[in-house]
Amino acid sequence: MALSLAVTGLDAGYGAVKALRGVTLHVEAGETVALLGTNGNGKSTLMKCIAGLVRPQRGGLSLSIDGLAHDLARLTPEAIVDLGVALVPEGRRLFSKLTVSENLMLGAFRKAARRDIDRNLAFAYETFPVLKDRQRQLAGTLSGGQQQMLAIARALMSSPRLLLIDEPSVGLSPLLVSQTITKIGELNRRFGLTVLMAEQNFNQAIRIADRGYIIVHGEIVVAAGSVDELQDNDIVKRLYLGGVA
Repeated sequence: MALSLAVTGLDAGYGAVKALRGVTLHVEAGETVALLGTNGNGKSTLMKCIAGLVRPQRGGLSLSIDGLAHDLARLTPEAIVDLGVALVPEGRRLFSKLTVSENLMLGAFRKAARRDIDRNLAFAYETFPVLKDRQRQLAGTLSGGQQQMLAIARALMSSPRLLLIDEPSVGLSPLLVSQTITKIGELNRRFGLTVLMAEQNFNQAIRIADRGYIIVHGEIVVAAGSVDELQDNDIVKRLYLGGVA
């Protein structure tokens, strides 16, 4: 299936506070693209714009599926989910008093996913076996790493074409960060999912990314066509690798 996300000259914010300034990026089918930046630089705002949770003030948001372009800026969040866009939000946002199984079922409300519940559930449990062992456990009693797994698995239940993952490393130990990022990489390599991942842990993110962008103060300051290009960039060396630009 041909898929392409294009963000063009995007401005967005909250009242008088502008969080994004002229952001332009693209994601093509089968890619894992990293959106890198420290806290407060606009990563989550961009993800919310793509998901329809924040309305852009200017610019374009287009998702093309099999040659048909959809203007995401004009669609409701529900309509964007129906196109196959799934967001794993920062902080997981689980239903803590529902079980693992119930949280997963809530991820399958998209009409196109309902007929594939059994297949997607098997997919989720294959990807995260610990969730199958804990399917009757309340989500709020899971460890932080298990909750992140559940948040990703819930998104998988919607049969996504494009998976948006916002800050998967937040609140996790270094070991769990590594395990979680590895699992996200497997979603692309084994199952061909298209992934846009917002992350501040540079070294972990580039392990699985095909290429990436650096966002600083709401602006894209680096757009790299490969991980090697990203690592060789002077801004990246200064901000993330301890080098001198």
